[in-house]
Amino acid sequence: MDEQKKTYYIDVGTGQILSNASSSTWSYKIDATDDEITQLRELFNQNYSTEWKNFFRAHVPFVQYHYDRENDSYDSTIQQVYGMLYKLGDQEAKKHIESMNILPENQ
Repeated sequence: MDEQKKTYYIDVGTGQILSNASSSTWSYKIDATDDEITQLRELFNQNYSTEWKNFFRAHVPFVQYHYDRENDSYDSTIQQVYGMLYKLGDQEAKKHIESMNILPENQ
């Protein structure tokens, strides 16, 4: 049985997933199933955890950004977030994400 998609409003910066457009500010409108929203929430949670690791690592000045595993993890996860938003988003969301050039060419 196919799950019914619902409309959600996403703010990547805060990791918010809203079901009401007037609840808070948002950047992307998507249509997603409960499972897809759960997957998106897990990606946001993963990046939140990585952000804390990066905060503590930032106090170790000799580790450069491009040699830092936590930064690589964050970058990979944020690409996955934008990949999902592109797949599930409306035309405006797709157009904006395309303009960011954040996704690999094959997506």
